[in-house]
Amino acid sequence: MNSPWHLYLMAGMYILAGINHFIKPKMYMRIMPRYLPNPKPLVILSGIAEILLGIGLCFESTKAVSIYGIIAMLIVFLLVHFYMLSGEKASAGIPKWILILRIPLQFGLMYWAWWYL
Repeated sequence: MNSPWHLYLMAGMYILAGINHFIKPKMYMRIMPRYLPNPKPLVILSGIAEILLGIGLCFESTKAVSIYGIIAMLIVFLLVHFYMLSGEKASAGIPKWILILRIPLQFGLMYWAWWYL
């Protein structure tokens, strides 16, 4: 555990986000694109993935795999961000300008992860 503090900050962020999938699953199911089947298992799987990838960042032996996994996960999550821009119901009441800002934020998060390779 000799990594910089901000790597652990990122790890904590993904772990807490993953835990939130189990605390507030309805929030995530509401923003799940309708064209994806079985939203509840997808919410659970994405929560598990966030937790495991966050934990993986904390260990040198799994850090690189976790980083690639986080980048792949964030690419997949772009589907949700674009879906939320598709209409009033899909936006879950979030203002459009925030939804638009979330897209470059995803790329910023990908860069942040890539920076640790």
